[in-house]
Amino acid sequence: MKHLYFGTNMKMYKTNADTRRFLTRLSELFGGDYPEALTLFVIPSFPALESAAGLLKDSPILLGAQNMHWADEGQFTGEVSPLMLNDLGVSMVMLGHSERRHVFGETDEDLNKKVLAAVRHGLIPLLCIGETAAQKDAGVSDEVLRMQLKQDLYGFPKEKIGSLRIAYEPVWAIGVSGVPASAEYAGRRHEVIRGCLKDLFGTAGGSVPILFGGSVNPQNAAGYLLQNDVDGLFVGRSAWDADNFHSMVRALF
Repeated sequence: MKHLYFGTNMKMYKTNADTRRFLTRLSELFGGDYPEALTLFVIPSFPALESAAGLLKDSPILLGAQNMHWADEGQFTGEVSPLMLNDLGVSMVMLGHSERRHVFGETDEDLNKKVLAAVRHGLIPLLCIGETAAQKDAGVSDEVLRMQLKQDLYGFPKEKIGSLRIAYEPVWAIGVSGVPASAEYAGRRHEVIRGCLKDLFGTAGGSVPILFGGSVNPQNAAGYLLQNDVDGLFVGRSAWDADNFHSMVRALF
């Protein structure tokens, strides 16, 4: 059985206290009964990272950050450096989420610098890619995904390929008004992503985990995992309750 991944990004929804309650309950639910061949991760808001790191210190659940600047330090008010994330004990950093790209204007050039900085500092980069509704309607979804991968991963060191994670999140499928993609549609896009990773990194690209995210819920989750190149799920609000998170994991894995 291949290794699978399941995690959630809490966006700007849970306070530090909320996150502590969530992680305390999640740790209680899993305890020592942790599924084999499965990696779980949680990505809370920045103010909750320090307390979350303390709660997950002896847990197999990985802790991620929602964003990161590429510089180690500097005059970048409001930003967080990879050294700061290292200091907190963060393992993973999400980069390129659609909201960062389309709301805050991050470019592929920005993301390339962030990805390289993350891997340079021993952080697991979870690179998010995805097409907009307009791009989907124009029939250029595959081209968009290839371009994002090629630009964002330019210069990525082949010897570090084992640390790379990709999350495919169609922009039109996520958020409050998102419309879930069919399992077949997601499967075809994952095949394209896999092919591009192999073009970039050779056979090593075949082992890079590719997660699917986009209004994943208990009703549609299993269908996505049946697709050949879907290695896990990146879940939103359906996993923001610890009991729901646990139930989904148990039902799926």
